[in-house]
Amino acid sequence: MNTRIRSWLATCTAASLLVTGLGTANAVEVDFHPVADGVYAHIGDLEGRSYDNEGLNANIGLIVTPAGAVLIDSGASFQSARQIAAAARKVTPQPIKWVINTGGQDHRWLGNGYFATHGAELIAHANAQADMKARALEQMNALKPVLKEGLDGTVPLLPTRWLTTPDTRLEFGGVVIEGKHRGGGHTPGDSLVWLPGQNVLFSGDVVYVNRVLGMNAVSKTRTWLESFAVIDELQPAVIVPGHGDVTTLANARADTRDLLRALRQHVGRAVQDGTDIGAAVKTFNAAPYADLKHADVWIPQLVNRTYLEMEQE
Repeated sequence: MNTRIRSWLATCTAASLLVTGLGTANAVEVDFHPVADGVYAHIGDLEGRSYDNEGLNANIGLIVTPAGAVLIDSGASFQSARQIAAAARKVTPQPIKWVINTGGQDHRWLGNGYFATHGAELIAHANAQADMKARALEQMNALKPVLKEGLDGTVPLLPTRWLTTPDTRLEFGGVVIEGKHRGGGHTPGDSLVWLPGQNVLFSGDVVYVNRVLGMNAVSKTRTWLESFAVIDELQPAVIVPGHGDVTTLANARADTRDLLRALRQHVGRAVQDGTDIGAAVKTFNAAPYADLKHADVWIPQLVNRTYLEMEQE
């Protein structure tokens, strides 16, 4: 970690000590609803990050066991993490013992500091580590003008336990939890959290429904589809996507897998034929995805990013 980031983290750490005992100026409403026995989900805002949603425009999971609770993703800030913890206490008196980060996007891990101060172990796949380190400052700088004082106290805190294999079997409180990683997708560390006993999958940002999937500079459509192939193999009865309503495999395929395939097929032909990026964007058939939120604005951006990716393959 370079000197600039160290200095910035020290400043944030001091701020976190000041904010710990303070109330939150703008508390997002977090509610966990059951999706299976002992398994819950909070469904985040479908809009972009905002002051009102505290950057928590993503889904969060909760697994309750006799030995404690396991949280799937920690929110976008120290203060939104506190709201997540309060919502969890309405479901169970069990303390949150584990926090599993499903990827390196801000709302997957920037709330880690809150849960670490309350004794939780932080877990993620090792492929998320470099991405988290590289983009922590960028993510904080992007959130600051949006969340304002809502970002106070937030310190990007890396997990302390890194999973290193494509498939990792964990067990907590008698519940089997399997981590599955195939090179990421939306971010390099994107992983699936599979509960075979409940037939429930927390997909992280491998699945988006109801709204168009997001891409950034570290997204890779090729590995994204490889990650989705695991979901096809598992055939989960219930999918808690990274964004959108709790859903079925059929809906996940339609809103995420099929769009990724269409992007790669269209862009692959364009790159092979020497079609320029502007023409590729204009000629992509977005009609099958027109009902997804933000489709008109974001799909052209997806074509653009996929083109830049496939040029390098």
